Amino acid sequence: MKILGIGNAIVDVICKVEDNFIIQNNLTKSTMKLVDEAEFKKLLSTLQIEETVSGGSIANSIVGLSQLGNNVGFIGKVSDDDLGNKYEQGLRKENVEYFYSKKKEIIPTGTCLILITPDSERTMVTFLGTAGKINENDIDTNAVKNSEILFLEGYLWDEGEPRKAFEKAINNSNKVAMSLSDLFCVERHKPHFLDLVKNKLDITFANEQEIMSLINVKKFEDVVDFAKKLNRLIVITRGEKGAIAINNDEIAECSAKKNLKIKDLTGAGDLFAGGFLHGLVNNKSIKESLETGTDMSSKVIQIIGARLNWSNRRQQFFYREYKLSFFSFKTTLSLFWFNNSFSVLACKQIFCDFISFFHKE
Repeated sequence: MKILGIGNAIVDVICKVEDNFIIQNNLTKSTMKLVDEAEFKKLLSTLQIEETVSGGSIANSIVGLSQLGNNVGFIGKVSDDDLGNKYEQGLRKENVEYFYSKKKEIIPTGTCLILITPDSERTMVTFLGTAGKINENDIDTNAVKNSEILFLEGYLWDEGEPRKAFEKAINNSNKVAMSLSDLFCVERHKPHFLDLVKNKLDITFANEQEIMSLINVKKFEDVVDFAKKLNRLIVITRGEKGAIAINNDEIAECSAKKNLKIKDLTGAGDLFAGGFLHGLVNNKSIKESLETGTDMSSKVIQIIGARLNWSNRRQQFFYREYKLSFFSFKTTLSLFWFNNSFSVLACKQIFCDFISFFHKE
């Protein structure tokens, strides 16, 4: 297996709101707030639901990786209830192997209310439910050992049982990547996260605000200096400034896409990470991996929700990644026809079959 993700198994409930809804409910735009079930239901009762989908930060990345043709899996805790069953079905529909045997829990499956304001920013209100009760017994050690990269999310980190699950997974991994997830998470767990970044993670994903908060600096140049000394891969998204990856003295950058019709920033970082890891596990350069991550994130922010409609995206990715193969194949086929006296019609059919193979669902 290429990549195994471990994260909060959360069902996303997507709603559009005005800015005053954020203010009136004492929420901070573009961050995540944890609430209990009663507060969650109270907020939801006044809203119109746009979409409900299996979510969670790492799960979104893993689905993106699966859509790009990678063999991937996921571990996340749900209850054997209606939402839990829908969550598992959603992953399996996307060809993600689910390494968790759900059972009826006292606490229901977790839910995240994603509030999208007119500026396309997303503010999250999360009832973790049973997802926040993950423990070391929920970790499939064989699945971890059989994956090339273990991918974790900062949202999952918490003292007690979740931390034990985190540490068990890291200790059995071949290579480990983690997303810092949210400024709220960084501020809450700063000493632990800093230790992970410095000593245990092979790959760290963060946005500019998260990484600057983590190491307490005001200038981005200080982030670059910090990353260069680590001997680990640090990947940072910078909004309109694009993205940068730092691995010792190697620094690669990628510009942000321009003139996009942005609808919803939900999943931008998740799909970026998925695209970057796709490049990495398929022997692409760091620069090429940044470009794939940027392409994925630029597409998902132009739709509502954190999952791509893959029927069109797959064709575009196959064309971009295999266009040289098409050219080489056409050249080879022409020579084959010239030397072997195949009919033009027969060669045309072979070429059409080849293109159809790479464009099919």
